[in-house]
Amino acid sequence: MNTVKIKSYAKVNLTLEITGVQDGYHLLDSTVANVDLFDLIVLKKRKDKLSRVTMKGMGSESIPPEKNNALKAAEAFSETFQTGGADITVYKNIPIGAGLGGSSADVVGVLNGMAKLYGVEDRAALKALADTLGSDTGYMLTGGFARMQGRGGKVTPIAVNERLHLLLICPQTGVSAGACYQQYDNLPQTLQWKESATQGCIEALLKKDINGVGRYLMNDLYVPALHLNGDVEKAYEEASSFSPLGVTMSGSGSCVLALFETRELCEWAKSRYKGKFRTYVTHTLTPDYMKNKKSFGWRNPFVLSDEEIAEADEQ
Repeated sequence: MNTVKIKSYAKVNLTLEITGVQDGYHLLDSTVANVDLFDLIVLKKRKDKLSRVTMKGMGSESIPPEKNNALKAAEAFSETFQTGGADITVYKNIPIGAGLGGSSADVVGVLNGMAKLYGVEDRAALKALADTLGSDTGYMLTGGFARMQGRGGKVTPIAVNERLHLLLICPQTGVSAGACYQQYDNLPQTLQWKESATQGCIEALLKKDINGVGRYLMNDLYVPALHLNGDVEKAYEEASSFSPLGVTMSGSGSCVLALFETRELCEWAKSRYKGKFRTYVTHTLTPDYMKNKKSFGWRNPFVLSDEEIAEADEQ
């Protein structure tokens, strides 16, 4: 196999609670899920150990090589598993600086692609490598619904097979994650939850209580983010105007998500949106845990099927 094509999915934070600080890092308790918004990554095997990454779309062409996390992932993979390199093209569709995990998704897309390209099947070693490349990359490696805790390294999958339908409203201006956490530390903490919103959200998901999920949507970084970028508050107000089941911000912003009961309602809201920000109708994804509807099994959600490869070639 000399060429691999990978779908690299975005993620959303349905809840994001800051539970403390350890060694200078904020500790989180968050309900996360992948959505069907993705970057397409094409990897071609090289005979040497060098890797090159070409970025296309969403203004990603201006990312310098020394700051390109996809390139860092390819180089780290080759060093860790003693393989050759790859020529990689990343076709960006995930907005940059939106809190949708676009950079982390590209990192794990490259790791999954390189693993398939070179026949590496040691998932534990791949997870260990992913954890060194970002706070949420370990989770993003397999995706699906999960509880992400601590600095992101503790990931507990949630066996949810229901789709959540979301309207994403994404300002063109982003929010620096580092600045957002610093702003969180500088602001007085006035909102205190009497219970864990993450635990409540997970329980609602397991009960298939979509109204309950909507009630628990929250993000401790929302107030810091809107202090840094007024577009976040504007997007939140616009999303709320459609009376969804719940609204929250993803990650450290600037993307806001609104939960609706059906895709049709998401499409309805998008058709009536008169704002200036980018909008996306999306739904959550789950890895294929079930085999023959009887036993659990792992399927890489990032690797394209033969049908998806054919579809991508036609684009």
